Amino acid sequence: MVEEDIYKGYRGAAKKKLKEFGVKVWSDVIIKSTRGIFKGIILPRAETEDDQHIVLKLHNGYNVGIKINSIKSVEEVGYKEGHYKIPESEFPRNSKKPNVTLFGTGGTIASRLDYRTGAVIPAFTPGELYGAVPELAGICNLKTEKLYGIFSENMGPEQYITTAKAIGREIENGVDGIMIGHGTDTMHHTGAILSFMVQKPPVPIVLVGSQRSSDRPSSDAALNLINATRTAAYCDIAEVMVCMFGPTSDQYNLLHRGTRVRKMHSSYRSTFRTIGDIPLATVTPTEFKYLRKDYNKRRKDRDVIIDTAFEEKVAIVYYYPNMLPDMIESLIDHKYKGIVIAGTGLGHVNKPLYKPLKRAIDEGIAVYMTVQTLWGYVQMYVYDTGRDLLKIGVVPAENMLPEVAYMKLCWALGHTSNLEEVKKIMLTPIAGEITEREPHNGYIILQGGIPEVDEFVGKYMR
Repeated sequence: MVEEDIYKGYRGAAKKKLKEFGVKVWSDVIIKSTRGIFKGIILPRAETEDDQHIVLKLHNGYNVGIKINSIKSVEEVGYKEGHYKIPESEFPRNSKKPNVTLFGTGGTIASRLDYRTGAVIPAFTPGELYGAVPELAGICNLKTEKLYGIFSENMGPEQYITTAKAIGREIENGVDGIMIGHGTDTMHHTGAILSFMVQKPPVPIVLVGSQRSSDRPSSDAALNLINATRTAAYCDIAEVMVCMFGPTSDQYNLLHRGTRVRKMHSSYRSTFRTIGDIPLATVTPTEFKYLRKDYNKRRKDRDVIIDTAFEEKVAIVYYYPNMLPDMIESLIDHKYKGIVIAGTGLGHVNKPLYKPLKRAIDEGIAVYMTVQTLWGYVQMYVYDTGRDLLKIGVVPAENMLPEVAYMKLCWALGHTSNLEEVKKIMLTPIAGEITEREPHNGYIILQGGIPEVDEFVGKYMR
């Protein structure tokens, strides 16, 4: 075995420390350090990481980095040779079960921990998914297709268009439901644009991912995939949806409308929530509970509108105090065709931006106002600032979320550059992106640390 494989990713002082104690990557070890005793498997490291830590996969499933200058001794008690392939079994098919297609866009849809090595093995083919999450075989006949393999932050119009066309093709082929495995960071952006590119589908279209990988005891990957598969196979809601954890426990998943959902926490499993409205439904491995009635219902026809228009030269500007005019002027000079502003309060920016915003609109750039509060409507007629911006030609985007307004403006400008036509498209609801009102329970934020709130939350978060 070559040295690169023995010390994969380790360099400098960390590599020297491994050599000193005669251990290597995949060694099962007991490390005694000034911080305590650690038992686990030495994992590879990325070559760009520092050379001051050795990383262990602990026997409880979590990873820990141990600083090399704290290590007193390392004892090898075994060695686990890495295996990177999930054993495949043929996915059982049953003509009485629905047919579901899972599109892969990148990342790990599901995975299984190789307990001999501590490695996380990605699963994607039907046979691999059956090996990783055998419950799927009891739900549907599963077909998988990898569209591309990228991190979600690298999603863009090429991927959106490819995905929308693939959805149209599968609907035409008679599939009963579609899942899209997707990284969580920009899942709400993709949910928004697909809601405009894929209109009036006859079957559910479900985006699903995981906040925590399958090598962690608290992983949400398997349950998210099970519930998303049930949704695609049996749910009555034929819309673009996001299926992710509801509460922090594994009680149920929520189905969020693609235009009203947002990732709200960097690491919580229950990070996604519906903003300014309520979710469509809850789903468990055994039942659906529909929370509202105003959704597009599943149909038997194969009719769907696939409209993949997209203009790339659109930007979101998150306003902050003392923002200088050159922020807007730069977008004008670089020939941007649309600007979405996330303004303060009811939709405000400072006076120095008035002149460049007027110049932008005079030069044919579509400028729309949203609110960075996320909840609530743009109401620019209340204060002088808002009325001045309305006079300039800035258009209030009702209660569209900034990311949704951005995606819709990209889509609208893909059809026309006529500002009146763009305005008509933007302010005509298509997929619930604008609501007539926000329900009383569409905005609930409980402040932790207050006795009565802690008592209430303690009943559900343990």
